Amino acid sequence: MADEFADLPAANDYYDLILYVAGQTPKSVTAFANLKRICEEHLEGRYKLQIVDLHKHPELAKEHQIFALPTVVRKVPTPMRKLIGDLSNTDKVLVGMDIRTRSPE
Repeated sequence: MADEFADLPAANDYYDLILYVAGQTPKSVTAFANLKRICEEHLEGRYKLQIVDLHKHPELAKEHQIFALPTVVRKVPTPMRKLIGDLSNTDKVLVGMDIRTRSPE
């Protein structure tokens, strides 16, 4: 019997991210573009990115205690981490989210 989970990354090698934004503001759009680029360069195939627009769903801000926007929350791996801003400083995002590039095989 084949293992149906064989192709999934190990739990500690997978990133579950939520980007909280307030509509399509320039800062929100920039944060999304920067985060998407960083994920594609450093976490290819090892992440899930959800966008939450707090203009449409303000009640969701309470779940992760969001007080400033845009904010990215790393839910997995634990512990949870948060970064605020447009995420333009790649090194700061990599350190803040504890993202490591995959080792050459």
